[in-house]
Amino acid sequence: MNNLKPWISAMRLRTLPLSVSGIILGTCFAAYNGRFNIFVLILAILTTMSLQVLSNLANDYGDGVRGTDNDDRVGPQRAIQSGEITPEQMFEAIKKNILIVIGLTLSLVYVGLGHQHFLYALLIIGLGGLSIYAAINYTMGDSPYGYKALGDVFVFIFFGFVSVFGTYLLNIKGFDHILILPATALGLLSVSVLNLNNMRDLEEDKKVGKITLAVKLGKNQAKNYHYFLIIGAMVTTILFSILYYVEPYNFLYSLAFIPLIKHLLKIKNAKVPSDFDSQLKVISLTTFIFSILLGVGYLLY
Repeated sequence: MNNLKPWISAMRLRTLPLSVSGIILGTCFAAYNGRFNIFVLILAILTTMSLQVLSNLANDYGDGVRGTDNDDRVGPQRAIQSGEITPEQMFEAIKKNILIVIGLTLSLVYVGLGHQHFLYALLIIGLGGLSIYAAINYTMGDSPYGYKALGDVFVFIFFGFVSVFGTYLLNIKGFDHILILPATALGLLSVSVLNLNNMRDLEEDKKVGKITLAVKLGKNQAKNYHYFLIIGAMVTTILFSILYYVEPYNFLYSLAFIPLIKHLLKIKNAKVPSDFDSQLKVISLTTFIFSILLGVGYLLY
């Protein structure tokens, strides 16, 4: 059991609800349009969670071998940083996780698309490959994009558009432009989680040469950027509900605005890294709840 604890910690299970938010949203809108496959939902959740775990392990490895994670870091201690898992052990776990993701992705494509939608199947497999690349190369490799202030772009694309549109495609076997605004809102909220993490680590990242967008902007502008992300997601969702209004239930997601507004007030007054760290769970779970409320709001009638 003691050997298992550092691995569970390295997987960072608290990040998993956020990772499946797009799956839930895409599934709900597919169900709204009359298509729902429970096996696609299960496999999509497992695939996405495996990708998130892969990203977390790769992040631990990349920051660990570079020395980015050190004793000055605020937040949960990383596995390699603590010495409980060696870089060699972590690298082996990453390779095994990649095989799991590949197996789940191929299973998902077969269950969702079968043999009749070859081009869509190739698209999902390609996106799966890009997702693996994005998960690994955030902090690993000779030129990790997480050290070049590009993490926000990748999170917006993969947690927003790829997740929502991909799940919808696997159920409906097609695309729909009405998903653009919900996917945008979810992408913005997902980026806010990364930005919050980067604001927490801003000073330490600056010392070790990890250039995140928060490092480039500085604390005050990073806060303003955070306000833009949260408020932008709220405005985008309201616009979506107005444009595609069916019934009052469509505004059910507005319940999630309460913790979001409280979160913004907390960030306004945040001064030290621990102030930002304490809000990570709040914004992650709120984004997860937001996706459920937005999706269910179009299923209730």
